[in-house]
Amino acid sequence: MLYTLYETQRSLMEPFADLAQATAKFYSNPLNPFGHTQTAHRISAAYDLMHRLGKDYEKPEFGIRTVQVDGVEVAIHERVELDKPFCELRRFKRFSDDPDTLTKLKDQPVVLVVAPLSGHYATLLRDTVRTMLSGHKVYITDWKNARMVPLAEGDFHLDDYVNYVQEFIRHLQGKYGNCHVMSVCQPTVPVLAAISLMASRGETTPLSMTMMGGPIDARRSPTAVNDLATQRSYEWFENNVIYPVPAKFPGAGRMVYPGFLQHTGFIAMNPDRHATSHYDYFRNLVKGDDASAEAHRKFYDEYNAVLDMDAHYYLETIRTVFQEFALVKGTWDVRNPQGVPERVRPQDITHTALLTVEGELDDISGCGQTQAAHGLCSGIPEQARHHLEVQGAGHYGIFSGRRWRELVYPKVRAFILDADASKPRPAVAALPLAEKRAA
Repeated sequence: MLYTLYETQRSLMEPFADLAQATAKFYSNPLNPFGHTQTAHRISAAYDLMHRLGKDYEKPEFGIRTVQVDGVEVAIHERVELDKPFCELRRFKRFSDDPDTLTKLKDQPVVLVVAPLSGHYATLLRDTVRTMLSGHKVYITDWKNARMVPLAEGDFHLDDYVNYVQEFIRHLQGKYGNCHVMSVCQPTVPVLAAISLMASRGETTPLSMTMMGGPIDARRSPTAVNDLATQRSYEWFENNVIYPVPAKFPGAGRMVYPGFLQHTGFIAMNPDRHATSHYDYFRNLVKGDDASAEAHRKFYDEYNAVLDMDAHYYLETIRTVFQEFALVKGTWDVRNPQGVPERVRPQDITHTALLTVEGELDDISGCGQTQAAHGLCSGIPEQARHHLEVQGAGHYGIFSGRRWRELVYPKVRAFILDADASKPRPAVAALPLAEKRAA
């Protein structure tokens, strides 16, 4: 019922948000005889802020058109490589006509970036992807909004997430021989499970796994997120945050954890900071500081765009990761696509290098939660395991922004290159002309 009421309220607000946008443009129009007055600027700024507070935020696009590779501009073509009911494996294919650059692109490592399924879209990792493209072939898991997935596609469980990751890894191994995996935040747990299961079966595992700011052991340095999960029972979450998708969407009737509830939780963690940010946006509009205003828009266009999660996946994550701590206790069984349960044993991983990254000021996954992977992956030689704590970085700072680009990425790149050196090198055959232009 709450979801239906929310959508009804949002639909009623939509015309007022559009009207606020039109009014803001009217008062800021240079042809308006009063448009250059301070009063007009303040009125325009107020209506612009009203529009942004009331509008509906749709899924943003990655929008990565080009990247620099050693000073050469390389074109990017984004395409869907695999399309699953709840996720797309998205590739960012690089094109160049420069022979030297093309040779570099062909030899660079292949990285699967596993994006979080925790309320925001994979585009939250835009800066991560853009930076990685300068030195890697990049694929990313682009999770779908559950309200857009028809009931006929079935449910989505945490086990399905693990099986998806394994399927994507096998796809890249079949195409390139092997790959590297990077998981950011929430997926560190299912990614570690996926690679553990592959190792236990005797399958080839990725050359490396980079785990950034994730709740491998949520008991360490618990944050507000961890406290909420432990202070409330599984039944509380089931009864208070799960709702059916309203009739207007393709996934009508699907039980989900709605994105708007997750967004409310995000805001509630730092309400003063968000209020200050919106007030600063208003003042920047009045002052005519277009650069600062545009930076605000870009951030909140991403931050306010949220997706619904299938109820089974959400509730199982709460129970498995944040209440039972099944991974670190060695009690987690994952059902494979054939429905057979398999025990997750990280100690069986022996040929995959491990890098964990944490932010000193992370208020989502506390310090030590990700580093706990080293104790679980005892089968990986010590010289192939590394840890990086980024001083002064919060949760988002380890994969986006200046600290990511200047402090974290150089370490990640060196780690991947070192692990990639162990990959067997097949003989290079002559490529058709069409293949020579892309990587």
